[in-house]
Amino acid sequence: MRLFSPLLLLAWLLVMPGPALAELRNEDPTEAMVRHIAKDLRCAVCQNQSVYESNSDLAKDMLNVIRTKVAAGEQETAIRDYFFQRYGDYIYLEPTTQGMNTLLWSAPFIGLGIGGLALWLAMRQWRKRTRENTQPVPTNTAMQERIQKELDQVHL
Repeated sequence: MRLFSPLLLLAWLLVMPGPALAELRNEDPTEAMVRHIAKDLRCAVCQNQSVYESNSDLAKDMLNVIRTKVAAGEQETAIRDYFFQRYGDYIYLEPTTQGMNTLLWSAPFIGLGIGGLALWLAMRQWRKRTRENTQPVPTNTAMQERIQKELDQVHL
């Protein structure tokens, strides 16, 4: 315990000044807007990386274009449309729900509905066949006696 207390005090002294010495950074509002736009746009070279996170030359050029347009006072929608005109729907990291993408967004639900309907019809037909096959089979007393006799011989 004697050795543990000084180590704990030393750890506390090393860790505690960190938050107190940290300074608040005021970010430029234009850079926040650039980051917001660039994080939603896909790098055309990289696989599934945003323009903001990518280190490719094309992503850096696209980031500079975004910075220039934000500094010029263009609206976010105008900047997005600029990249959409050049790259199409692919440029958006999250696909839009317009045009042909509507079919892509709704296809799983349509498939689930069709599958549920097919399952319901199959179950209904299965029940119908089960009811038809569960009618009592006519029994023959001679056959029952023979089965009982064989069962008795097996149990001996």
